[in-house]
Amino acid sequence: MTERRHDREFVRTFFTSPTAVEGEDDSAKMLRRAAGLRGMQAPDVWVPDNEDATAPSMRDEGAENIVEVISEHGSEFPGEIHPRMVWHRDSPGTRYQGFQHMLDITDPERGAVEHIDGFVIPEVGGIDDWKKADEFFTIVENEHGLEEGSLAMSVIIESGEAELAMGDLRDEMGKPTNNLERLFLLVDGEVDYTKDMRAMTPTGELPAWPELRHNTSRGASAAGCIAVDGPYDDIRDVEGYRERMTENQAKGMLGIWSLTPGQVVEANTSPLPPKTGSWLLDAGGEEVELASEDGAEVYDGDRLSLEATDDGYELRVGGDTRELTADELREELLGLTSYVPSMDDIVDSMEEFEAAKEAGRGAIAMTQSATLRIGGTEIDIAKDRMWDEATYQAAMTPISLFQDVYEHRPDQHEELAERYGAGVVERAMEVGL
Repeated sequence: MTERRHDREFVRTFFTSPTAVEGEDDSAKMLRRAAGLRGMQAPDVWVPDNEDATAPSMRDEGAENIVEVISEHGSEFPGEIHPRMVWHRDSPGTRYQGFQHMLDITDPERGAVEHIDGFVIPEVGGIDDWKKADEFFTIVENEHGLEEGSLAMSVIIESGEAELAMGDLRDEMGKPTNNLERLFLLVDGEVDYTKDMRAMTPTGELPAWPELRHNTSRGASAAGCIAVDGPYDDIRDVEGYRERMTENQAKGMLGIWSLTPGQVVEANTSPLPPKTGSWLLDAGGEEVELASEDGAEVYDGDRLSLEATDDGYELRVGGDTRELTADELREELLGLTSYVPSMDDIVDSMEEFEAAKEAGRGAIAMTQSATLRIGGTEIDIAKDRMWDEATYQAAMTPISLFQDVYEHRPDQHEELAERYGAGVVERAMEVGL
């Protein structure tokens, strides 16, 4: 993995707010509300959105509102602040307007720039367009006496051109002709991407675009940036949002766009290890989380049943019934079960491997065991997993994320201690160092 170039190694949440609301006594009210978010409701990256979330006729006022609100509240906001400017690969006038707004917002005399970490640029095209945006950042920095590269640039991948441009980043970054090392987030924008691709579905809903999410995650990893998924606009579908994040996390995309403070809470907690471990059982094609009762992991559904017989056991899965010995049953159940480790479990395993490594051992076996109770019948199962250095490094990702969150988000310390316990938090901050 290429080394990150910014303070944050992980970004869980990308939260946008309109910069000016038409027809309100205070057009900046949504900015003021977002600036007051704290704890798990506050995003890692707050994006005052002077593009799609703000009407074109209100964008000049929106730029003024950004200055007013951030100069007043930016020092207290616990996350990073990256306003989104207008930009378009095919419109010089739009690019110029965004540039002028950047110049106004970053004027040191106005007091906002010291709290602004960067800007988000939408609707980029090929790599030459990315370099145009980067050059505007450099001009802004020089115009106001800011250090070159001090303003991070995040882009929204909303076209096939932009998707292909991610493959050019490794060759372009680091050349003396650009400052593309300032790149921070690569954010998917599936709505405009769908329009650009001229895609359609029978229901009119957006395609899932798993390929885009994979390509953005891969492009971010190769270029030392951070990948963030686009908005999930069914804000009442909490389960769907969680499923989307789980799919993304398996691709290495740990961040997601959040449209409401409620989505921010879900996205802030989703990539963190769970408080307690849990066993999952594949019950006839449906994955079920087992309930822990009196030292056993219990399944009480009707898709799977287990009975002891004189010769062994009878296991029914769906319409299939099998007679099995105890060893055969254990083997079968090991194939149907999996374990989701808690934070405490992960830290335990990492500490055990670190101790083994200090003792000169390169690999050790970690055992997971449980008593399963299915339909009143119990059986013990155990599985061994070999841990070597590669396994250890892979397990480090959720711990590294936790450490990054704990370092950069002190406003979340109390909630994290409540979630895991102070002892587990302390141990998690020590492993891997």
